[in-house]
Amino acid sequence: MGMTGDPVTETPHLDQLAAEGVFFNNAYITSPICGPSRANIFTGQWERKNRIGFTYVSQNSVSAEAFENSFLMQMKHAGYSTAFLGKHHTKIVDRSNTPLKENIDFCYYEEGHLGFYPAKKHKAFTNLKNKTQVEGLFEATEAYLSPGEDFDCFYDNADKSLKGRLDRRDPDKPFCAWINFNLPHQASLGGMGSQPDDPDFYSKRYADRVDQLPLPAGYPVKATLPEDVLTVSEMEPYYRLKDRALLDTKLKTARAVFAIDQFMGNLRLLLERLNEDDNTIIIFASDNGLLYGEHGIGGKTMLYEESAHVPLLVYSPFLPESNRGASLDELAVGQDIPATILDLCGIEVPATYQGASLLPLMEGREEDWRTDVFLENLFTDQGYPRHDAVRSEQYKYIRYFSRENDRKQYLPDGIAGEEPIYEELFDLKNDPTEQVNLAENHAFAEVLKAHRERCRELASELSQ
Repeated sequence: MGMTGDPVTETPHLDQLAAEGVFFNNAYITSPICGPSRANIFTGQWERKNRIGFTYVSQNSVSAEAFENSFLMQMKHAGYSTAFLGKHHTKIVDRSNTPLKENIDFCYYEEGHLGFYPAKKHKAFTNLKNKTQVEGLFEATEAYLSPGEDFDCFYDNADKSLKGRLDRRDPDKPFCAWINFNLPHQASLGGMGSQPDDPDFYSKRYADRVDQLPLPAGYPVKATLPEDVLTVSEMEPYYRLKDRALLDTKLKTARAVFAIDQFMGNLRLLLERLNEDDNTIIIFASDNGLLYGEHGIGGKTMLYEESAHVPLLVYSPFLPESNRGASLDELAVGQDIPATILDLCGIEVPATYQGASLLPLMEGREEDWRTDVFLENLFTDQGYPRHDAVRSEQYKYIRYFSRENDRKQYLPDGIAGEEPIYEELFDLKNDPTEQVNLAENHAFAEVLKAHRERCRELASELSQ
């Protein structure tokens, strides 16, 4: 983002939203990979509690109770019109996501990666006039929110598989829309800007600034983890990019982020046109970050800052002027989002949520807030190690487990009697890019011991 110091990527609308709302400097996705992270938001729980990994590994679905307690359903019961748009990557109760389709008023999604041109890949999106992902999802959002007949074509040409799933918004009801992009995920960058009707920024923006795209200090960096923890050659090829290919991917990523920023600007103009701008709360977050050669690796799922630390901003027109434009340092997590939404709307937060409302922090109230965050990766495919971590206010401790017996198994409870095969400890205050592993530094033995014990404690506590 521009506001966080990226030298190339421009995000004026998100920057403005943060200036008018509240930005959380230390927000984390506790399972930093698309499917599990979105399940954590759906349920308000950590992954080892909801047990929702990638379906082909975990074989689990969001339970009926967890779906009923989701913020979308709680708001529907409170009289809101509800919408779910874009990418869906989590099974809801059954393999057909039946409760999602039957209960959400405007249910316009496809599963897995959407592609840069969603209509080419998914029949649900063939009624869109805009063929690019971000612009197409804005068209769908506009069709949902807008009264009148302007979008009759959208509804009339909807694929028959969407029958009964696209109810127009009742203008007499408040609304809640959850809009899910696949971009800037690398799986949706292919073909970007290749069609003559694509917005120019997909092929031209930042073309003269490629050399300014940030790369890790000392790039290329050798892998810092031992081979028995992570073998780079086993990772997906599109996460092992080098040199010009890496810069090209970063350039496309910057363009995709700019497109999402434009979506935000257009959304706010739409709300203003509908006279809903003074009555609409907007929350923006990411489902994970990406490594681009840091620590000698690429991809996500790893618990380093590049993949687990994400932007989170909350805009509310009801927040007092004196509290707007704040940047807060308290530790926030994706599981806090549903609790915050319900609290902002005066709806009781279900007891099943493990996250907490951020509203007291936004209002500047004294709050007994968390002082550490538990992070986890339970995805045991594509060469990734199973590992977890605790991020305190100054340090991060990571422990890695042997890959010998866990490949493609889902093990939220671990393996009985196992001990970590490798540990890392970083001083984030003095080493924000996690370059110096202090785990074997005797001067930090007590810090290591305390974080090791806290990691075990949270792993047990959050599974209950």
